[in-house]
Amino acid sequence: VPKDNPQTPEKIALGEKLFFDGRLSANGTVACASCHQPRLAFTDGRQVAVGIDNRVGQRNSPTVLNALYNQMQFWDGRAATLEQQAGLPIVNPVEMGQPNLDSAVARVAAIPEYRATFIRVFARQPNPTDLVRAIASYERSQVSFDSPFDRYMAGDSSAISASAKRGWVLFRTRGRCNLCHAFADTTTRPARFTDDTFHNIGVLIVRHNVVPLARQAEQAIAKGDTIAIDQAAILTPMSALGRFLITRADSDIASFKTPDLRNVMVTAPYFHDGSAATLWDVMDHYNKGAGLRDPYLSTEIQPLALHERDIDDFVALMASLTSPSYRELGAKELARQRQLSRTSRPQRDSARAFGPKPVQPKPPSR
Repeated sequence: VPKDNPQTPEKIALGEKLFFDGRLSANGTVACASCHQPRLAFTDGRQVAVGIDNRVGQRNSPTVLNALYNQMQFWDGRAATLEQQAGLPIVNPVEMGQPNLDSAVARVAAIPEYRATFIRVFARQPNPTDLVRAIASYERSQVSFDSPFDRYMAGDSSAISASAKRGWVLFRTRGRCNLCHAFADTTTRPARFTDDTFHNIGVLIVRHNVVPLARQAEQAIAKGDTIAIDQAAILTPMSALGRFLITRADSDIASFKTPDLRNVMVTAPYFHDGSAATLWDVMDHYNKGAGLRDPYLSTEIQPLALHERDIDDFVALMASLTSPSYRELGAKELARQRQLSRTSRPQRDSARAFGPKPVQPKPPSR
């Protein structure tokens, strides 16, 4: 929590009202909650976000849950803080469509209830700085841990299934998932299963020749121009460049942030472009080692030689990371994805999945 924006109940309540208020958008119809719906674990269930006048973006809507722990915001890390993140969708022409934050503030300031609340919370009239501070404060209040997996790690051996336990072993051995989805408890929170960095995992590269795109971006967008970068990420094929749009380092071409795996069962579809419909599809992608020749592909992306039961075990592990508030949704989503996985698996390596079963690795220490 930044020192210049401490959490208070009144500020969080104001931020919540703003988060759900479509009047912040240019035509009064799109709110932050349009793409970040609490009933869907603060996502929207779409492949990519749809904003004002049904304009379609380029990126999947990430969850707000536990966003306060992110070291950077958005798939490409173009916002350093939640305050910066809260303002960019308001002025993006695909998302909420305001020409600038002042226009959104004018809309808010014209509403007596809002005007009085801003004065009570911030001791001054509505302004862009306090608008995004309030929204960011509400976003910071959305913390979700206490999953069955956490109870298992605390010593309750019955908290997760045998399949999830096998998945946890594979996660740290043959799957090598922990190389990016790092497991590290701290004194302030349980593990989030992310290294908070960026990797090219081979998603989207087959549909874009990214090297010419990178050279085009260098010419068209000034380094550090946050608004221009934000619009390129949402409006144009340059979205495929990922972290490169910010750093201009070729090593960051098509690199995207490692997502937190908490509540991943209820945040489908997956990857930055929403191209994986189920967690089985995600695992099929990794099992093939992305299946691509990409000069910028992370060296950690290698074929995994996972059997079909192994993949089921991985999904069971990820399902065990669902928090109690999403238990019912998680059960329904697991059943839906399992059924879909039995009928539609466009990336599955069937010969590997149904071939001889590899020897189960020896469990490392918890």
